[in-house]
Amino acid sequence: MTVGRAESLTAPQSEPQVPAVNAAPRPSAKPPLEVLLCSPRGFCAGVDRAIQIVELALERYGAPVYVRHEIVHNRHVVEGLRAKGAVFVDELDEIPETQQPVIFSAHGVAKAVPEAARARNLFQLDATCPLVTKVHREAEIHHRRGREIVLIGHEGHPEVEGTMGQLAVGAVHLVQTLADVASFTPRDLANLAYITQTTLSVDDTAEIVAALRARFPAIVGPHKEDICYATTNRQEAVKRVAGEVDAMIVVGAPNSSNSQRLREVAERSGCPYAVLIQEASEIDWPRLAGARRIGITAGASAPEILVEEVLAALAARFETRIRPVSHTDESVTFGLPRELRAAS
Repeated sequence: MTVGRAESLTAPQSEPQVPAVNAAPRPSAKPPLEVLLCSPRGFCAGVDRAIQIVELALERYGAPVYVRHEIVHNRHVVEGLRAKGAVFVDELDEIPETQQPVIFSAHGVAKAVPEAARARNLFQLDATCPLVTKVHREAEIHHRRGREIVLIGHEGHPEVEGTMGQLAVGAVHLVQTLADVASFTPRDLANLAYITQTTLSVDDTAEIVAALRARFPAIVGPHKEDICYATTNRQEAVKRVAGEVDAMIVVGAPNSSNSQRLREVAERSGCPYAVLIQEASEIDWPRLAGARRIGITAGASAPEILVEEVLAALAARFETRIRPVSHTDESVTFGLPRELRAAS
């Protein structure tokens, strides 16, 4: 399909237009550009659920609704919810005494956070992605079975902080690189397990897991990989087009782990120029000047409207032809908290 070609549906009625005989088509002044539009892209089920929780809480309980940290890593989403009455805070002590809902973000929180909320009798709603909760439960099971736990993830990411915070300090060891694996010395080689952040590079994580298994053959892993279906699907879609395009645009936030991984995957899969942008205004047009084919995808917390704005911006400068490239269809949904089901 072609984006950006304006065709009038209401031609002037005064003077009928008679086409010239054998008239040649008018050439476009814009250079041609094929856009390979990756699918799946954008919102995953966990992000969609988290946003619904905030919106339904506002609808049911009114403003303000307090949200600890960004509900998901996307400025457009956060600002939209703030305009509706959501108040975002870094810590619970910023919230006044209130009966209004307090929502925990999709990335999950350490156990101390809901405990502190209960101590203040705050009405809490948990928007943690169920796939992150799965990792939390895995950590607890390994700990009960006496296993030392290795977490593959990125230091400082809220999901990692929440997962490590499920257990006492020292129970979970963070591993980020192959060098970390080489330097790690467990207490007991026979009682070791690993878990992972859900938004990592599939290929990078596989390398680290292989290194762990090579050093510690008895290490126990998850029954089903912890990297979530949405992260995996979006990376696979990018791999399908990265070697065919002159550039790859990833729509997402710089603090979004899964969006950053999409950019990295594109580069490693042969794309000469891969860039992460939050919105169309950030496009570096000189870098696209000679492009004839580009790929577009979006991180799991980026709304589709941002992709549409990028397509519109491209269509204003190029004669675009869109070619969808689909890796798989997604039909995953997650249920809402009991308190909000009647409001949905």
